[in-house]
Amino acid sequence: MSAGRPQRQPDREVAPVVQRVRVHHAKRGRLRFSSHRDFQRALERAIRRAGVPIAFSAGFSPHPRISYAGAAPTGVASEAEYLELALSQHVDPNQLALALDAALPPGFDVIEVVEAATSDFVARLEVSSWLIELPDLARDQVEAAGQLLWAADQVEVSRMTKSGLRTFDARSALVHLGGEQANPAGCGILQVVVRHCTPAVRPDDVLSALRQVADLVPLVPPVVTRLAQGPLMPDGRSVGDPLVADREFVAGSG
Repeated sequence: MSAGRPQRQPDREVAPVVQRVRVHHAKRGRLRFSSHRDFQRALERAIRRAGVPIAFSAGFSPHPRISYAGAAPTGVASEAEYLELALSQHVDPNQLALALDAALPPGFDVIEVVEAATSDFVARLEVSSWLIELPDLARDQVEAAGQLLWAADQVEVSRMTKSGLRTFDARSALVHLGGEQANPAGCGILQVVVRHCTPAVRPDDVLSALRQVADLVPLVPPVVTRLAQGPLMPDGRSVGDPLVADREFVAGSG
């Protein structure tokens, strides 16, 4: 045989996907400062520790078949993160939730696992509800700034993205903005519901818009938590549970 480039080995056989599950998890405490890549690494380690029968892609360099949807930005806590696992064996979703939660670091907490029984899951993630706490600003000051933003027709903000500096209207993505009623501390708290669009309008974009319309500049870093993401409900301000359709389908076929 003549010398030259090594021959590529044939693609290895991979086990077929027999089940897909959707995982609802949280990002809490100090782990809100972890990046999406940090979570990916932690999840893949947890899958190995828990013995999850994850399916792999075909090809020269197989990868675990994991699909992520709408991950929260670094520095933001979340009670509503979602991903989908493709499995090579059938598992009980409740047992998988327990095993995966035990294998993940505290702060990356599995809330629920359901069998993926419907399509178009990502399309159901229409909006996110964010809680923005501004500890150094008074409640009345923050709520007044929020009212100015809500009354504006358009507020353009700029942010560096992977494709360069982008300027976009942050106001058009807002479907609800109000103060948090249960606020015994009296500090500034806003709850906003933001429609998912391209580019995504993030909580820091909302804060940039508040700075523009009301000169609102917090000196202490805000504490931001995603409370929910899912379909926009008929009242135009509430966020629905994106896993309802999967639960109902499984319950109806059981």
